[in-house]
Amino acid sequence: MKRKIELRIKRLFDITVSVIGLFVLSPILLITMLLIKITMPGKIFFKQERVGKDKKIFYIWKFRTMKEDEKAERSHDFSKDMERMTRTGAILRRLKIDELPQLLNVLIGDMSLIGPRPTIIEQVEQYNEFQLLRLHMLPGMTGLAQVNGNIALSWEERILYDVKYIREFSILLDLSILFKTVLVVIFGERKFIKECKK
Repeated sequence: MKRKIELRIKRLFDITVSVIGLFVLSPILLITMLLIKITMPGKIFFKQERVGKDKKIFYIWKFRTMKEDEKAERSHDFSKDMERMTRTGAILRRLKIDELPQLLNVLIGDMSLIGPRPTIIEQVEQYNEFQLLRLHMLPGMTGLAQVNGNIALSWEERILYDVKYIREFSILLDLSILFKTVLVVIFGERKFIKECKK
């Protein structure tokens, strides 16, 4: 019963924050759109099919940070990411601005502010029974793995953090992750990881 109540509070919190966020951040969103249009020929947004709660397929939205390469995007070839990354894109990623369009995903209910990051269909098809547990909650814009190493973690370690989050979910845990996410944005992932290890 307590978990159900907290999940309802979580959804209400998601709706409230996403609406306020889209309104307050609208100047940043508009400036980013203009900046991408000027510096990166092609589409402003990047969208891709991802797997959400209970294997529901949805489109995740991001600001585009790399030069367009349909072949690499269709095949999920990540080996070209660094050479495709633009200067504008690198800044957007460092400040996590590229993720802001996902507030729309949160608002319509495909995602939550906090939860396991959504993965591509091909990865989910390879999941074992334990890994499938991460699909028991809505995917998030940020999560326990993202504030406990993220880029420094192996895929197996990320899965462990995701399942741990689902098993230990609480509103207080969500607020803690949200606070730590703000610190990651301010200090950067590598510096934040170093500070946590002291």
